[in-house]
Amino acid sequence: MEPWGDEALFLDLDGTLFDIAPTPDEVVVAEGLADLLAAATRQLDGAFAIVTGRPLAEVDRFLAPLVPIAAGVHGAEIRLSPGGTVERKARAVDASIVEAVRRVAREVPGTLVELKTASVALHYRQATSAELRLEAALASIVEQGPDHLILCRGRRVLEIVPRHVSKGTALEALMALPAFKGRRPIMIGDDVSDMSAFAAAMRLGGRGLRVAGGQFALAEAEFSCPDAVRNWLAQQIRGAA
Repeated sequence: MEPWGDEALFLDLDGTLFDIAPTPDEVVVAEGLADLLAAATRQLDGAFAIVTGRPLAEVDRFLAPLVPIAAGVHGAEIRLSPGGTVERKARAVDASIVEAVRRVAREVPGTLVELKTASVALHYRQATSAELRLEAALASIVEQGPDHLILCRGRRVLEIVPRHVSKGTALEALMALPAFKGRRPIMIGDDVSDMSAFAAAMRLGGRGLRVAGGQFALAEAEFSCPDAVRNWLAQQIRGAA
C-alpha cells in the first residue's frame, strides 16, 4: 500500500488491532502496540483515532499509557482530544432491556452479557450453534422495547444500541476536528459495525480497508488478520521516518 500523506487514520480494535479472544476481557494486546499508535499519531500530526464498540474506559485500559482521540460504544461515547473528557451521546439503556437480555443469556450456556451503559451486548463465541435462537430472542426484545433502540449484529455478538449512533456518525464528527480537517480518512475494520464508518470515509474522499476473519473473506480483504494491520502500521511509520 502507498505511504500515507494527507490521510487521517481511524482504527477499530477487536479483530483489527486485537486478535479475537474467547471473551472481551481475554484479549491479548500485542507488545509495543501503544508505542506504535503513538508514533502513528505523531506522524499524522494528530489525525488519528480509535473507533470501536468497546467503552472508552476499556480502550484506555488496554492502550495505556496512550489516551487517544476516540469514539466508543459505536459512537455513543466520544473523546475529542488526547487525554480529554469523554462525552456521552446517548442515555443509559433501559434496565428492563438489560434484564430481558440477561434472561435470554441464562437460558443459553456459553453466552456472556456485556453492559456498556448506552448499549447491551450478548456475546456467543462459545455458543455459536444457538445463533439463530439468540438473534430471534433479541430481535423480539427490541421490537417490544423503546423505538430508539435497534439490534446490531457483529462477530459472534448481538448488541442493542441507540438508533442514532454509529461508527459512521462518529467518524464524521471526528473529521470536523482541526487536526483532521482537509484530510482523507482511512477507516480499518473487520465487522459489520465498521461498514457505516467505511461509507462515511468514502463520502469524505477516503476509503475503508477490511480485515479478514469475520464479516470479510480473505479474498476481499486488504488485511489477512490483526497482525497484518500492525505490521502495516510499523511499515508506514518506518517509511515516513
